[in-house]
Amino acid sequence: MKHSRLWVLAAIIAFVIFTGFILSVPHTRDVSKPLPSSVAMDVPTVSLHDSFKKGVHTITGSLQAPNACAAVTAEATLEGAASTTGSILVALSLPRDSGVCLQVPTKINFTATINAPARLPITATVNGAAATTTIS
Repeated sequence: MKHSRLWVLAAIIAFVIFTGFILSVPHTRDVSKPLPSSVAMDVPTVSLHDSFKKGVHTITGSLQAPNACAAVTAEATLEGAASTTGSILVALSLPRDSGVCLQVPTKINFTATINAPARLPITATVNGAAATTTIS
């Protein structure tokens, strides 16, 4: 008789542990949905300064980066048909995530040079998106 009481008590304890485990484990319906990974980054305003000398444009400027660890690369190209050059496009590449870094907005400078005619309008893109530019 003593052994049957121990078995009943062991079964009750096992049932309580098993039920507690089942109730404490989160279910897939309880987990919140993750945010979409394609969160659009705001395109920063780009400040440009063009210096023209002997057929060469030296375009310097700055933009607001999300942190001090970010590095910007700039490439200037001519836009328009081969016979008529319409404008200069400054394509800026700013990585979206630069690892673990203090998220304090920082002004980052860049420089690009290109051979082109004088007095061409300048436009800028950041990661392929058109940016608002201020030219000084």
